[in-house]
Amino acid sequence: MDVQLLRQRLEDVRRRIDLAGGAGVQIIAVTKTWGADAMIASHQIGCDGVGENYAQELIGKVALVPPGQRLPIHFIGQIQTNKVKSLIDIVDVWQSVDRPSLVDELIRRSRSREKAGFPTIMLQVNTTGEPSKAGCVPADLQTLLARARGGGLVVSGLMTIGPTSGETDPTRRAFRLLNQLADEHAIHHRSMGMSGDFEIAVESGATVIRLGTLLFGQRPSW
Repeated sequence: MDVQLLRQRLEDVRRRIDLAGGAGVQIIAVTKTWGADAMIASHQIGCDGVGENYAQELIGKVALVPPGQRLPIHFIGQIQTNKVKSLIDIVDVWQSVDRPSLVDELIRRSRSREKAGFPTIMLQVNTTGEPSKAGCVPADLQTLLARARGGGLVVSGLMTIGPTSGETDPTRRAFRLLNQLADEHAIHHRSMGMSGDFEIAVESGATVIRLGTLLFGQRPSW
């Protein structure tokens, strides 16, 4: 892992964030499919957290990261409720909470976790209307938010994924909708934008972006 190259790429990302009008935007390095060295390098170059998608991969990797070089771990992929138990003391921010059953399982497992308190979550919203996209529909957000908060979960933000087409106007509409929903519900963080659309996300109010390819290059094939 070429740390100097990664540092240069991160500096370029921050420059582009500034040009897009962003301030204080958190950068989550998406380390899925990369080794523990990517997690360590993300800490060395000054990212704000690392993002993982797969439970078993994360469990294996985190054991190889020294505690002093571990960034907050964001789980950003879809997860089955039966995987929550194995991750409840590993994940720091659950970004893709999108249904009542997952909220209920997080609440249940939180009561017996080793760490003190309840975990921090973000509610994933489908702002594109694509059936293939995960996330609750905007009309269900209020109910899901009340359920999470009522059970003690800390809802720090909303999260969304831009449209599959990658076209500028639909992407901007999707991100602006998430920003609007966060404002309406007085939620601070708006996690939106990846390597191909993070500048549109920042222009639309993103406070958290998730970058993989832009930092690490093409992912290794399994």
